Amino acid sequence: MIDDPEEEMSEEEKAAAAAWGDIGDDAGDGEEAPAAQGPMSNRVLDQDEIDSLLGIAKGGATDEKQSGIQAMLNSALVSYERLPMLEIIFDRLVRMLSTSLRNFTTDNVEVSLDNITAIRFGDYLNSIPLPAMMGVFKAEEWDNYGLLMVDSSLTYSIVDVLLGGRRGTAAMRIEGRPYTTIERNLVERLINVVLNDLTATFDVISPVTFRFERLETNPRFAAIARPANAAILARLRVDMEDRGGRLELMLPYATLEPVRELLLQMFMGEKFGRDSIWETHLSGELWQTEVKINAVLDEVQVSLNDVLNWKPGSRLDLEVTPDSMVELRCGDVQLFRGQMGRKGQHIAVKIQDRLIK
Repeated sequence: MIDDPEEEMSEEEKAAAAAWGDIGDDAGDGEEAPAAQGPMSNRVLDQDEIDSLLGIAKGGATDEKQSGIQAMLNSALVSYERLPMLEIIFDRLVRMLSTSLRNFTTDNVEVSLDNITAIRFGDYLNSIPLPAMMGVFKAEEWDNYGLLMVDSSLTYSIVDVLLGGRRGTAAMRIEGRPYTTIERNLVERLINVVLNDLTATFDVISPVTFRFERLETNPRFAAIARPANAAILARLRVDMEDRGGRLELMLPYATLEPVRELLLQMFMGEKFGRDSIWETHLSGELWQTEVKINAVLDEVQVSLNDVLNWKPGSRLDLEVTPDSMVELRCGDVQLFRGQMGRKGQHIAVKIQDRLIK
C-alpha cells in the first residue's frame, strides 16, 4: 500500500508549498513575484539594505562610524586600557623636545602632539606612508623595543636645515630613490635627540634608558612585535617655519608592562586604595604596643605516658647550668639569647645575640 504524500503534510506545509508554487508561476511569467504571506515567506533585500547590513556607505565611501558586519569585525581592534600617566609623559616630551630641537637645528621649532591612540602593531606597519625612516630602539631596563618613525617631509626638512638651507623655502623632495648615507646619519642624530628626551620624561616614574639600535626603511624589517599585539601610538608634529613633518612614536603594550601600574595613575604619586596618613599613624602606634616576652631556660621532650604518671613531688631535671644561655621569645618567635643573672632583687637576662633578622 502506497501512502499519499499529501496526506502526510501538515496544513502549514501545504500553505508554504502553495505559496512557493505561486512565486514560481509568477516568476515564469516574467512578472515580479510578490512576497509570500505564509509562515515560510521570504523577503528579498534591496541593494541599499544589503549595503547597510555590510556597513558600506553610499557611493563606496566608508562611514566614520561603521555599522553592520563591518562594525562587528572592527569592534575588537582597539579596546585596550587607558594609561592616564602616559598622556602626561608625552605632554612633557613635547615641551622638552621643542627646546632640544631648537638647539639641534638652531631654528625656530614648534612641536605639537596630535593624538595618542591604541592600535594593532600589524595595522600600524601597513599604514606607514612610504618612503619613511623607522628607528628601532630598545628600553634597556624593560628589555623590550619601541619604534620611532620619521616621515619623508621631516627627513628632507632636517637635511635642509642642518646643511644650511635658506629660510622661507620649502624643502625639496626627490622621490623614487633610496636615502643617502648623509640623510640617514642626520636622521639618526635626530632620533638620538628624541630618545634622550624620552628617557628624561620617563625618568620621573621609572629609570629607563632608550638606546638606538638600527635604522630601517622597510617596515617588514622594523617588526618588533607580533602583528596582532596592541601598541600605543603617539603622533607628533614638528614645524620649522614653512618646513616640517611628522614623528610617530610607537610603544607596544608589552614594552610598557613593567611600569603598567605606574602609568595607570591619574596623577604623579597616586596610591591605589591606600591612605598614607592612616599608614603613618598605624606604624607609629605599633612601636608603642606592649608585648609579652618569655624567658625560656630549657626545653625537655617527654612522652605522654610519663606526663600522666607525674605526681606532686615529681622532679623534672633541666639540663642547664647557671652559665647556660636563656632564650627570649614572643609567642613562638625567637627574639634574643642572653645570660641569666640578678640585678638587685630581680632576675635579669643580659642580651648577647639577636635571633630575629
